[in-house]
Amino acid sequence: MILVLNGPNLGRLGTREPDVYGSDTFEDVVTLCRETGTKLGEHVEVRQTDDEAELIGWLHEAADGRIPVVLNPAAFTHYSYAVRDAIAQRTAPLVEVHLTNPAAREEFRHTSVVAGVATGTIAGFGLQSYVLALHAIAEMNTTS
Repeated sequence: MILVLNGPNLGRLGTREPDVYGSDTFEDVVTLCRETGTKLGEHVEVRQTDDEAELIGWLHEAADGRIPVVLNPAAFTHYSYAVRDAIAQRTAPLVEVHLTNPAAREEFRHTSVVAGVATGTIAGFGLQSYVLALHAIAEMNTTS
């Protein structure tokens, strides 16, 4: 199993700043991740929350269960040391993903407090960022 965890405001994709995030909806993310998982022979569970505590609970669940994670921390990327500390407890690969390239956006988005404890980061490829991350985790699962 692979958990695909999504932070605040991602449930509003499709209506949230379409000039920045495009017209794809969160349901499109869910469908794409599940279809990609099926092609990779992996069960993929997709979740989204606007609540930092809930996201931290899911990260603890993943650490306790040795479950790999694809994580789009959204705004938590830039300031949540609590999310960072939960990621630091990981026991399986965790790939940070972003639809856009934070380094090409506003200056406050240039710093990720979670990148240093993630296995890797994929950003700027729209929904394909999730596909790339799922492929990376599937590859790590077969080589470990």
